[in-house]
Amino acid sequence: GSTERATVTALFDYEGLERVETERAEPGDIIAVAGMEGIGLGESLSRAEDPVPLEPLHVDEPTLSMEFRINDGPMSGLEGQYVTSRQLRERLLKEAEDNLAIRVEETDSADSFIVRGRGELQMAILIEQMRREGYELCVGRPRVITKTIDGETCEPYERAFADIPEEHTGVVVEKLGERKGVMTGMTHHGTGRVRIEFEVPSRGLIGYRTEFLTDTKGSGLLTRRFDEFRPWAGEIEQRTTGALVADRRGQATGYASMNLQERGTLFVAPGDEVYEGMIVGENNRPQDLDVNMTKEKQLTNMRAASADVLERLAPPRDLSLEEAIEFISKDELVEVTPEAFRLRKRHLTPDARHKAAA
Repeated sequence: GSTERATVTALFDYEGLERVETERAEPGDIIAVAGMEGIGLGESLSRAEDPVPLEPLHVDEPTLSMEFRINDGPMSGLEGQYVTSRQLRERLLKEAEDNLAIRVEETDSADSFIVRGRGELQMAILIEQMRREGYELCVGRPRVITKTIDGETCEPYERAFADIPEEHTGVVVEKLGERKGVMTGMTHHGTGRVRIEFEVPSRGLIGYRTEFLTDTKGSGLLTRRFDEFRPWAGEIEQRTTGALVADRRGQATGYASMNLQERGTLFVAPGDEVYEGMIVGENNRPQDLDVNMTKEKQLTNMRAASADVLERLAPPRDLSLEEAIEFISKDELVEVTPEAFRLRKRHLTPDARHKAAA
């Protein structure tokens, strides 16, 4: 590697949580230095007379990428403090500087960036941090990073370790088998728990953590680590249902929700603000369905009490950030603001969606 000369203008030590300037530091001290710019993770500071670098940090290469883009929906700027592409770019580049496992690439569009990392959980943590800091953004579905090796398309594989009660062994093996996972080992602890090792494509683990916790009733432990790139394992079945898509802006009503809950599972409650192109539920059928979530009941002489209507209304499904990321298809986005997560189509109007699909 290259060597650069610099002068330390100040040296700081820590006393508790307070940073104090000092003249010298001893081995094992945690210090801060001033006067040096452009230092990255894994680089070493040493005496100019005898520069001996430390062993560089080894970080597994990224296996997954996601699109981060500005929120260009109708509710943009209503709930967040940082909404512009410049602010989004600065925040992502700062994260890449501090986090060696994150890499940021610019795209042909100034409003969109590709972020590469080590898994959807790492991405979800970054998104949650940005949301709490006041950022508004939209993110796309995670995609694995492929390589061409000897003319063959290869994808990242991981070793997954499931520590679970014995009674949940069958469902875990079955679910990971559906995701192209292969069981390579099983260890019985003699305590009613079993540890199972799998080799599984990284894309087979996208969105699996929530399903795993549900299947094991919260008692399972799932860890994973990158193994190697192997030939593409074939198609892995993703979502087989369509989306219920709002066809206009307004407030969701109890009357519309009552009529639509037979069509699928709703994500919004009466009184929630919706807009054209927003995904308001999961359709029971494979195709998408445009729906009017703002429809009011026509006034007649025979009216049911609104309280009776709401009593028969099933509560909406409240998606976590990881569940939302898992749910969306390639033509959909998760809109993230400090106040809420919303699902939406990448193209909000039906005409734009038809043109994009053509």
